[in-house]
Amino acid sequence: MSVSHAPGAGSRVGTAGGRTPGRPARRRGAIGAAAALVLASSLAACGGGSGGPPTLTWYINPDSGGQQEIASRCSDQAGCRYTIEVSQLPRDSPSQREQLVRRLAANDDTIDIMSLDPPYIPEFAQAGFLAPVPDDVAQRVSQGVVQSAIEGSTWNGKLVAVPFWANTQLLWYRKSVAQAAGLDMTQPVTWDQVVAAAKSQDKLIGAQGIRSESLTVWLNALIESAGGHIVEQVTAKPEDYRLGLTSDAGVRAAGVMRDVANSGQVGPGFSTANEDTNATGFESSEGGFMVNWPFVWPRALSAVEAGTLDQSVPDDYGWAMYPRVDADKPVAPPYGGINLGIGAFSQHPDLAFEAAECISSDENQAYYFTTNGNPASSTAVYDDPDVLKTFPQAPVIRESLDMAAPRPQTPYYSEVSGGIQREYHPPSDVDPQSTPQQATDLIAAVLRGDQLL
Repeated sequence: MSVSHAPGAGSRVGTAGGRTPGRPARRRGAIGAAAALVLASSLAACGGGSGGPPTLTWYINPDSGGQQEIASRCSDQAGCRYTIEVSQLPRDSPSQREQLVRRLAANDDTIDIMSLDPPYIPEFAQAGFLAPVPDDVAQRVSQGVVQSAIEGSTWNGKLVAVPFWANTQLLWYRKSVAQAAGLDMTQPVTWDQVVAAAKSQDKLIGAQGIRSESLTVWLNALIESAGGHIVEQVTAKPEDYRLGLTSDAGVRAAGVMRDVANSGQVGPGFSTANEDTNATGFESSEGGFMVNWPFVWPRALSAVEAGTLDQSVPDDYGWAMYPRVDADKPVAPPYGGINLGIGAFSQHPDLAFEAAECISSDENQAYYFTTNGNPASSTAVYDDPDVLKTFPQAPVIRESLDMAAPRPQTPYYSEVSGGIQREYHPPSDVDPQSTPQQATDLIAAVLRGDQLL
């Protein structure tokens, strides 16, 4: 979602993402200014006019101004080799994909750098829309990066995008509620335990039941945590894909989704609940447990600062790893975020890769984490004192990213996710004995070309 909240699901606008400036080869190492002004000042400093440095266009997902600031920083650090101008994509992830695909299908050479939601990267790579990542660049941008971000940037065994920021969901809980329920949050907990604790205290459970990418994010995490995969085998012909929705793990995951939705501990609008809806419910006196992205922490603090939320509310927040499906199986939390693709038709691919290394530097990732709330893909950033001060959850976020599982890596992700959203919504109607088969049949028909979503 970007799950523009998820991530990306994974990336959250605002659902959902620091290093050494200067020479990008050293891999680890005022927001709000308009893009035109930044570009004009950079050109002026470098001589301006037609003889000035090349302008690289970076297509970004909406955020709180962080990518614009990073573009300005990297333009200044480029020493007049290039300047970066940002162009904002639509708010939601599918619309971002659609706009880029249309332009790239027309061999648009003005697209130099793209902020890409990871699930769409295989599609872009398979279509020839991404410039090949040079081996030396791939080696540098992979160092010290969480495994989930590497997997989310890879297709057919090769790194095809530059990891930028990575996102994951945590289990947020009210400390007072967990304590009263006798739930030991220092140990891994299961969905069944969360439901039981919420029932014992008559508190709400927050999860994303809306018919959107968020629902696929939830189901994927459940199936991966149960030891399975939505797509078990990707083949050259999509009609030969082997899906895992009807596997033991798929059936178990469907049961968990149904049980949460019908627990009596979700809000009345659960079937339309997105990340922001869940965060609002968690802030209320009825809040108990919630799976959500890290944005909920700065959101609560901002509300306190604005005088709309009492400080006692975030003081009662606790955070832990995503709930397990089964107590004896390790969890596989959601993975989201944004990675950087270089347009295959760019007139300046070498400079674009240089700029991407600057954008994803440790310094800039730490800046983006602390100011825009988007977690880093670089493990070194999680030791940054400013990051730890701003996000006391940082160690758990890093641990979660180390265990997180990407959504299905396939060029036909839109078809897979669309089929899931149709058949698994609303979650309260999910039947573990029939819904996985119905979704499998629908997706298979779509991949064969026999049916449209």
